[in-house]
Amino acid sequence: MRKKLVNQLEKYKPFNEQEERDREVILKMLQSEKDIFYRTNLCAHMTASAWVVNRERTKTIMVHHNIYNSWSWMGGHADGNENLLEVALREVKEECGVENVRPVSQDIFSIEVLPVSGHMKNGKYVNSHLHLNITYLIEAGEAEKLSIKEDENSNAGWFTFSDAMAASSEEWFK
Repeated sequence: MRKKLVNQLEKYKPFNEQEERDREVILKMLQSEKDIFYRTNLCAHMTASAWVVNRERTKTIMVHHNIYNSWSWMGGHADGNENLLEVALREVKEECGVENVRPVSQDIFSIEVLPVSGHMKNGKYVNSHLHLNITYLIEAGEAEKLSIKEDENSNAGWFTFSDAMAASSEEWFK
């Protein structure tokens, strides 16, 4: 699976210079770090995120993350799963409760190296590190009931794209 991800990243057309540089970092780490899909790598590890859009492509689901105190897209740690699309789909289901989701495409939607500041989680300190993040475009129906994952977020909702940008205070999100 790692080889498939490397191939996808090599074929991926970066949107801007940030994605080009981040792609280089992610590829290097995938080739050099055996434990890059695990949190045991204290410097950096793979994560997957999802932009969840409605069928009309006019809205996206956002969750209000407890740690970052900001509205953002959903995502999480690979925790050993090298199929990052599966990780992104799992995270959507866990973080907002939507069950009927499908990838718009199997292709990578965006890539980011996200700095994570040291923080407390579940009563333990988590050191500063990097999330080597692959984002996928996912579709869900607006009629589905949204829920929250109390240990990670405090709210979930559908936003127009302009409202999503206005609601988030995360620079990387914008």
